[in-house]
This record gives sequence, C-alpha cells and structure tokens, in this order.
Amino acid sequence: MTGTTTPDPTTVRVGDPLPALTVRVTRDRLVRYAGASLDFNPIHWDERTATGAGLPNVIAHGMLTMALAGRVVTDWLGDPTRMIEYGVRFTRPVVVDTDGADVDFGATVGEVREDGTARVDITATVDGRAVLGQARAVVRLS
Repeated sequence: MTGTTTPDPTTVRVGDPLPALTVRVTRDRLVRYAGASLDFNPIHWDERTATGAGLPNVIAHGMLTMALAGRVVTDWLGDPTRMIEYGVRFTRPVVVDTDGADVDFGATVGEVREDGTARVDITATVDGRAVLGQARAVVRLS
C-alpha cells in the first residue's frame, strides 16, 4: 500500500481522514521485535512472567505500537522521510493473548500550515479502547 495514496499538497484539508490500518499483533511478532530491538523483557513473550507482574497477559512493546501507528502516516505519505516530527503518549498496553490482538489505527489532518507542513492526529485502539494518547505527527506535504 505504501505510496498508493500520496496526498496532493494542494488539496489536503483539515479533517481529511487518512486510510485506516489494522494490524494483528501476535506473540510471534513480539518475539521478532524483541530480537530486532534487543528488548527481551519476558513480559513481552512469557505469559507466566507477565501475569506474575500483575499484567492481564503478555503485552506488546510500547515502541512497537508506536512504530505501527506511524505507518498510518508514512503509508499515506508514500515517503517516510516526509514525517518530520512524531510523538505519542502510552495510555494502555496492548494485551496479546494466544490469538493475538488487532490494533486499529486511524488518523486525520488536524492542521495545515502555511509553511507546507501539516499536523496529523493519530488514533490507536484495541477493542475500541485507546492505547495511545496525543499521537501526532508533523509532515512535509511537498
């Protein structure tokens, strides 16, 4: 999908929705992410450790969730280098049971600026409950 919806900077308006994205986060994906990030905390792959720490089950790495949320913007842009700022607040962990968890990402254009940039407001939910807060990106439109 990358690059198929590249926005025309002359037509981007406040309130424009970006194409939604749903990603299934599985335990297999968590193990692969642990290897790539060198974050081998067992709460991300071992159910006994996670529940022993008071969590409902294994949880996704926060930075993985953040990276997946960023995809909704970079897929829209078609060029990830056009995302010039990005930040989120972690509000709730993504709980990953043995079947995995579907994380739904959406975004809307929150502001179009005279300097050719725009602010994009991102949502990330699991079962309708927000897992990220204040997720925003600033992008170069041209």
